[in-house]
Amino acid sequence: MQNKKFDQYLFLSWAIAVIALFGSLYFSEIRKFEPCELCWYQRIFMYPLTIILGIAYVKKDWKISFYTMILSAIGGSISLYHYSLQKFLLTKEGSLFCGRIPCHAQYIDWFGFITIPFLALTAFIIIFILSMMIWRKTMEGMNS
Repeated sequence: MQNKKFDQYLFLSWAIAVIALFGSLYFSEIRKFEPCELCWYQRIFMYPLTIILGIAYVKKDWKISFYTMILSAIGGSISLYHYSLQKFLLTKEGSLFCGRIPCHAQYIDWFGFITIPFLALTAFIIIFILSMMIWRKTMEGMNS
């Protein structure tokens, strides 16, 4: 029963990563929104998750959850910083990473709070939580 739950968590994590990947490609390639530097850094952490989680799901490798927790935590931290630049006016003009495209620019602003970094942050948080649940149970099983 536990293995089936792990499979579902891995599949859901993988599906979320794939949706995030195609969502980012949709915004940049179809809608022609040029990504800022922070968007690129978020992609650096999201795109490998699609491959890692896909392989983990096929191979039933639940121990990979430790690594997906790390990747999603780092990516989520970047997303949180990016989102705070957009919404909380921390350092709009002096961002450390802003290049040609300002990091505080908001291509979308649905319902007054949903921006592209918010979508990425949501995906990273869900993947992190699912990975943590798998990792905890895997570690409990190894210690028993």
